[in-house]
Amino acid sequence: MDRSEVGCQTTLPNGCTMAEAADERTPLLSSTSVSHTTVSHSGASPDGPGIPRDHQGEDDDDVIQPKKDRRRLKKIWTSLKPSTESQILLAGFLITLSFSFTQVPILYAFHLMQCDHYYSTHPPYTGPGDRCNIDEIAAGMATQFSILGMSTTFCGTINLFVAGWTAKKIGPKYALMIQTLVPGIRVSTQILGLMAGGAKGMLMIQCTQIITVIGGPAGYLLIVNIIAGEVVPPLRRTAVFGMLQGCIMLGQGLAGGMMGDIWGISRPFEVAFCAFLLSTLYVAMVVPYIDASTISSAKKARGQGISQLFTPLRVLLPQRILSRNGTVTKHYGLMVLCAGIFLGVLATGYAPLLMQLYATAKFDFKQTENGWLTSGFAFMRGMFLIFAFPRIINRGRCWYMTRHPEAQQHHDHGNGHEETAHLATNPEEFEAPIGSFAEQEPVDAEPVKEDEGTEFDLYFLRISLVVDGVLTMCTAFATERWHIFLAAFLLPLASGSAPAAKGVMTEMCSPSQRADALNALGLVENIARLSTQGLFGFVFAALAEVGKPHLTFFVNAAIAILAYGMLLFSRFPPEGSKIVEDDADEDESS
Repeated sequence: MDRSEVGCQTTLPNGCTMAEAADERTPLLSSTSVSHTTVSHSGASPDGPGIPRDHQGEDDDDVIQPKKDRRRLKKIWTSLKPSTESQILLAGFLITLSFSFTQVPILYAFHLMQCDHYYSTHPPYTGPGDRCNIDEIAAGMATQFSILGMSTTFCGTINLFVAGWTAKKIGPKYALMIQTLVPGIRVSTQILGLMAGGAKGMLMIQCTQIITVIGGPAGYLLIVNIIAGEVVPPLRRTAVFGMLQGCIMLGQGLAGGMMGDIWGISRPFEVAFCAFLLSTLYVAMVVPYIDASTISSAKKARGQGISQLFTPLRVLLPQRILSRNGTVTKHYGLMVLCAGIFLGVLATGYAPLLMQLYATAKFDFKQTENGWLTSGFAFMRGMFLIFAFPRIINRGRCWYMTRHPEAQQHHDHGNGHEETAHLATNPEEFEAPIGSFAEQEPVDAEPVKEDEGTEFDLYFLRISLVVDGVLTMCTAFATERWHIFLAAFLLPLASGSAPAAKGVMTEMCSPSQRADALNALGLVENIARLSTQGLFGFVFAALAEVGKPHLTFFVNAAIAILAYGMLLFSRFPPEGSKIVEDDADEDESS
């Protein structure tokens, strides 16, 4: 053995070798001293020029040190890298912020273009004040904006089906990139409409809404929720749905019309275009990739053509469940849940706008006060959903499990978790000899139940609607201006019904139906939002004519209580049952 190798393995009094001591970097023995000691053992002078270049200890130290530095840097980067949940939440915030940049400026843009169009066919204005503040221009702008709203709602509803179908074809990540890149193209064409101005500019902006069919706000919300539902553990799913909606609310509340007042009406559209490009880049680099085959089962993926766009509608039909004794029955829990969610959104979706209308009519709120009211409502709702809602869900599930011990026996119905006792689903499994199948053999340990306590989500959904109805009703007793701001502070404390509904929806269906279930839920919420604007707009106008607009809050609360009553009939599938999908039935019959 070489003397240098012997010197490198010299044992210290504490029992460690010198190489190990050098790696540990103790303050009592530096790397330099270890190197010198090693050289002295090898027969060379520690400080003289006689140190050989191919000395084993020195070469090892030169090679090992860069590797250690790289490992240290990698460890630091891993510790600083955000978790998957944080990546998804930040994606929701950035994309929502990109959409929010143009929400207020586009209203003012239509006002200016309608003004230019009016004076292109009328004589110049000679009266006092702003030439655009006349009734004819206000009426024309309201008409154009109503057309824009209807086209956005119609194209957004189609976008829900297109986005869901795209996610199942190419995967949620690439589908989300489409939902962020295409709106950037739409905003760039709207900039051209602003440059054209007048009637031509308004027509160009109206036509850009067709692009929303491919990529728009409804589609990206669906896909972000699909990604969250796939990568988050089942026990964290409802909480992350709430945090995601909170980040979306913050993105809606931070952007306003101040940018257009300072730098011109086209600047918010330019910033939105850059924001969409940055959001697309963020999705491409950060958002985790999910294989499309895990979103849609192989059997469902075989369907081709336009009919596959409407597969989410099948989720709204009654489910077929297979009980322990092998009988197939229909379960209406999911259908009743959607009906209750529709009534809930019908009641809660109009509350922010109702507060603005009531504050304007009763307390003479101006644009500034309404702006603070809207921003404060969105900020408080976002803070509640991000910080308070997950804790309520986690602690509520523990409380529910202690109060309802029978809920501990509840398992995931078709979500891929089997009970210890095997449930027969194929004809050849009936009356099989005991122990002939591997999955029928006894197991030593009970599998981990990933959905324990999720029945609390349904309980919380019901209670949340009741609290929302009571708080909304209390707004009718406001007699001072600060009462309205207090209501905007308190109402968000009952805003957890939407994420709780998503959590319950994903627990009531099988994994292959999860994306379609979220798609169907988005469709139900869209229809409810459209209905609530028409319903409560008519109710508020009718009650305002008789001088009692505050009674609208009582009507709103009554519908919220009705939604609570509807959700009382919604139940999870019975214990030990399994969801039977139509595709499986077709295969068995064939």
